[in-house]
Amino acid sequence: MTQRKIEIMDTTLRDGEQTSGVSFSVSEKLTIAKLLLEELKVDRLEIASARVSKGELEAVKKITSWASSTNQLDKIEVLTFVDGGKSIDWMISSGAKVQNLLTKGSLNHLTHQLKKTPTQHFSDIKANIELAAKNNIKTNVYLEDWSNGMRNSKAYVFEYLDFLTNQTIDRVLLPDTLGVLTPEETFNFIDEVRKKYPTTHFDFHGHNDYDLGVANVMEAVKAGANGLHLTINGMGERAGNAPMASVIAVINDFLKEVEVTVNETALNKVSKLVETFSGFRIPVNKPVVGANVFTQTAGIHADGDNKKNLYFNDLMPERFGRKRKYALGKTSGKANIQKNLQDLGISLNDDELKKVTQRIIELGDKKEVVSQEDLPYIISDVLDSDTIEKRVVVENYVLGHAKGMKPSTTLQLIVEGVMYEAHAQGDGQFDAFMNALKKLYKTHSKKELPKLIDYAVRIPPGSNSDALCETIITWQREKNEFITRGLDSDQTVSAIKATEKMLNII
Repeated sequence: MTQRKIEIMDTTLRDGEQTSGVSFSVSEKLTIAKLLLEELKVDRLEIASARVSKGELEAVKKITSWASSTNQLDKIEVLTFVDGGKSIDWMISSGAKVQNLLTKGSLNHLTHQLKKTPTQHFSDIKANIELAAKNNIKTNVYLEDWSNGMRNSKAYVFEYLDFLTNQTIDRVLLPDTLGVLTPEETFNFIDEVRKKYPTTHFDFHGHNDYDLGVANVMEAVKAGANGLHLTINGMGERAGNAPMASVIAVINDFLKEVEVTVNETALNKVSKLVETFSGFRIPVNKPVVGANVFTQTAGIHADGDNKKNLYFNDLMPERFGRKRKYALGKTSGKANIQKNLQDLGISLNDDELKKVTQRIIELGDKKEVVSQEDLPYIISDVLDSDTIEKRVVVENYVLGHAKGMKPSTTLQLIVEGVMYEAHAQGDGQFDAFMNALKKLYKTHSKKELPKLIDYAVRIPPGSNSDALCETIITWQREKNEFITRGLDSDQTVSAIKATEKMLNII
């Protein structure tokens, strides 16, 4: 069966940046753009709105310069306005060659916002398209509020499309601007325009106000849409846009009649980077990219996975560069614990396993967070044995920080009974500690320390300034990631405790 190609346009850098409180720097925009095109392999990028700011212009210049050098300039798009040529001048100065012209897709918006007649609006649009063409700029056209236009002023929409499809444009962009469409409406409206204009390229731009973004995208594809507009992590104004990861998974698993070029394995990496740059946190239960979505919590599920993967579905974590995990808590049971012990290479008899399970249940009842990395210490405590010995001890350290001087650390480390000492400086006290640690391991050990890839400090809500804080460090060793935690009233000390745990795990 020949599959129909669907273009994926990512609008994280434009519509996604309209998320409240989000603003990307010039370098962040360039980094994200490169990642989206070269690793995620989306077809097109909408990277900015014209005339917003000097910083926005600088970002677009950087991206267009890079895209031009890699023969990808035609994939870079900018939102523009019907403004007498001001947006075109901005486009020329930015180096961008594709405009997404924002026009009115409903009579309500045209009448009350622009206060113009259709004839006047069409004339202004025609002038803009012609001016763009004279300056070697291609045009796609947004029909803002198209969804309400189809509901309430369909005659105007088709009058406009009759005009528009006779202009020199590449694509017509159909947004559900306010996220009001039902899946049934989405299918019917797109089916209607596709049948009337069979040779026109139509993109669907879905918003998520009723949490129907993904469902609407599915129906848009079924109805014959040629392209989709998506954002990383579902970022966007109000409830956000249709999320990239979920849509790609749905298309690949349920819409076999179409194909997309997006690289699934890069979705998690890109999502994490955008989360870091934006400060817009991914909900832990967000499909595909959330921290917990490949974590089994109930013991019966882990048991079922041991018996012919009974609780697996087609959303295998490996597809997205991730790994299935088994949570530890009051509902986990022995099967979950065994899964984690297997990963750590630890074996317990039935009696020992029963005791450890009981302790984890007790901790869960107290709302304590138990991680895989805590298991060796729980085992050691519960069994009062040498099952897991503390082979590496941070015996002593001196942290120094003086005005005008780099922070420094003198570290004493005991490894299997032997004392080692090192001194180092760093950009902060913990960085100095890690530099001293790296010195010791480089000199005295053949082991390579894991790479620190994430560092988070958490203070319980409602705590006082002298309350305990928890430092959570994510490490990467080869292709595997693991987390260690440290608890102390001092942030640096809690980080050192988390690092000591890491040293005993490796």
